[in-house]
Amino acid sequence: MSKKVCLVLDNGAYTAKVGFSNTNSPKVIPNCPMKVKSERRRLFIGDQIDKCRDPAGIYFLLAFQRGYILNWTNQKVTWDYIFGKDCLPVKFKETPLIVTEPLFNFSYNQEGMQQIFFGEYGFNSLLTVNPTDLCDYHYRHTNENCLCTIVVDTGYSFTHVVPYSNGEKIMEAVRRIDVGGKLLTNQLKEIISYRQLNVMEETYVMNQAKEDACFVTQNYMEDMATAKRIGESNTIKKEYVLPDYVTTRRGFLRDPEPPKKDSQQQSLLLNNERFSVPELLFSPSDVGIEQTGIAETIADAVKSCSEDMWPHLLRNIVIVGGCALFAGYKQRLYNELRSLICDYLPINIFIPDDPVAYAWHGGALLAKDPDVHSRFVPFKDYNIE
Repeated sequence: MSKKVCLVLDNGAYTAKVGFSNTNSPKVIPNCPMKVKSERRRLFIGDQIDKCRDPAGIYFLLAFQRGYILNWTNQKVTWDYIFGKDCLPVKFKETPLIVTEPLFNFSYNQEGMQQIFFGEYGFNSLLTVNPTDLCDYHYRHTNENCLCTIVVDTGYSFTHVVPYSNGEKIMEAVRRIDVGGKLLTNQLKEIISYRQLNVMEETYVMNQAKEDACFVTQNYMEDMATAKRIGESNTIKKEYVLPDYVTTRRGFLRDPEPPKKDSQQQSLLLNNERFSVPELLFSPSDVGIEQTGIAETIADAVKSCSEDMWPHLLRNIVIVGGCALFAGYKQRLYNELRSLICDYLPINIFIPDDPVAYAWHGGALLAKDPDVHSRFVPFKDYNIE
């Protein structure tokens, strides 16, 4: 088993990260079929979106709801593409598969995955793991003296805070916050639609705007005061130029410019929403979610563990997920944690260079572990009824 090249699939709710364990990086593609208003009969899957003439009109046929697979038809369409000749042709009978599943996955979802991967595709063998397990494994693999970690995974639908001790989850200390990338994008859409232009149907473009323009503030009140200023003294206010899909396929941020009569560019003015949207990660109550923010949740998870673990957990805080790419995230989280944790306890926050694919890289490392073969379920042991 360990000598075989595994296929690793980090099956996220927004993107799927997939590749063979002997490659350096995965393919990252949208994990759902997409349609466009102007071409309703055609499905776009994966990187086929690059051929779409009108990405502004994209709408997603999501397989996941609240972090769990509910539409198996949409999920199967994406998997068919992933394992097909246009993406990663797979010899199923010869290929072991490592696939991620969400924390606290439902038993009927687990059975559904086995039925598809064995009953329909016929993979050689199967190992299902949580993405945070792979992140913990990856981190400990590169930090040999690490005894404990706490993995903070901000996904599409929610954020999980998961403490580990010697590779084992401390289940009673796992915490969840109902804030993820989807909520932030929806919040940005609502603000822009209220203030400027109706973009409620432009999820694809506004998700890009969120990624390009938003940042985590270090002092909310100071930045809010700056955003109220007029003219050049307002360093927060920026212009987001929308793509025209002729000369540009992705928007970009620039300093505000006077409107030009002959300009064909359409743009949005972004001000305090640039930092008020990511602020929901630290203050979910701003939109009526009665939960603590990430810093308080991490502190609570740590204090739910044995006190002798506290220094080890706080020295190894691993942040993954797309939201980890927000500028200022690491410093803000450190500052808030420092105010909640005793001064004598050291705090170290690690954000990998690629927090989106960190779990996949952990899966690729796990596939090379000679002891992992005992955890796979072989095809011959699966009872196909």
